Amino acid sequence: MPTPADHTPPQTVTGRLRAFHPGWYASVMGTAVVGIVVYQDPGSVEALLTPARVLGTAIVALSAVLALAVGVPYVGRWLLHRDAALADLRNPLVGALYGTFPGGLLVLAVAITTVGTSTSAAEVVRAASGVLTLVGALLAVAVSITFAHLLFTAREVVPGVVNGAWLIPPVVTIVIPLALVPVIAPQAPGDAATLLAIAYGFLGIGLVLFLLVASLLYGRLVFSAPAPTQRAPSLWIVLGPVGVGALVLLRLAQVGGPVWADGASAVSLVSAIGATALWGFELWWLVIALLLLAGYLRRGALPFGIGWWAFTFPLGAFTASTLAVARAWHSGAIEAFGVLLAIMVTGAWIVVAAGTVRAMKTGAAWQR
Repeated sequence: MPTPADHTPPQTVTGRLRAFHPGWYASVMGTAVVGIVVYQDPGSVEALLTPARVLGTAIVALSAVLALAVGVPYVGRWLLHRDAALADLRNPLVGALYGTFPGGLLVLAVAITTVGTSTSAAEVVRAASGVLTLVGALLAVAVSITFAHLLFTAREVVPGVVNGAWLIPPVVTIVIPLALVPVIAPQAPGDAATLLAIAYGFLGIGLVLFLLVASLLYGRLVFSAPAPTQRAPSLWIVLGPVGVGALVLLRLAQVGGPVWADGASAVSLVSAIGATALWGFELWWLVIALLLLAGYLRRGALPFGIGWWAFTFPLGAFTASTLAVARAWHSGAIEAFGVLLAIMVTGAWIVVAAGTVRAMKTGAAWQR
């Protein structure tokens, strides 16, 4: 079981590196997805298309800078303080947060392919996203298997430690097929079919893992006392796997057209229905998450922590899936709801980013 946390922020660079939180890469995921959402011009207002694309590209560029800035201490901690890094990996409360590292790489790969062709040569975009996808996919699988194995073999794990962070490995696995979409598109039908099969395989891994972990989390919410306040943001992570899963169904149906041949229209229709069904659950969970958050706030303040980034990527995934579903059904009403969500996730990102900067200045960001 985890040892009691030391609430004194470390004062030295070495101390801060040793205490570096495994969830920091959630900032890359949260920033990149906001860039993706903004770039899509929520509401499809023609006059806002150019400003939206400029702003979206700038936010994606910021996420790339964050990936480098956060990646250095992330890797440095494993090299210089491996005992502390391993202790976190074995900790059921925070071990799953290592999934944010490959998650950040994969979401950044998707973001680069979304906005990159408007600023860089196609070859550069493909190369950058390809490397990020390959490294991210390998690490995502490694983290997913390692964390699950540690849970299965750790006899001291109790139901009370179940938390939304356990959903990070599933959602990261589901991002893999989304990152593979631009790799599949230019392939000949034979190679495309193989890559499509791999993509659907990853989707299956992530969705089944999501169902398993979500069941545990549902039981935790029903049968146990409320989790500590600092774990409240993790409940929003439920939106992530479902939102990305809906996007994957729609994107794979589009890119797989040459493989499906005469069956392409049927696959597209079934995928749109499946994606919309997942989107409906997202809407239901958003209401639940808001109600649970309100309950936490009534019981007291919600202190800032790195976990606040859980308010960004999952909500961003829901927003992106809402826009995709709206455009699949040509629904102005759902598109308008997507605009509301886009404003909501952008506001959440601004609040969390500002809180992170303040916490870095005060030293609270290094507190464990």
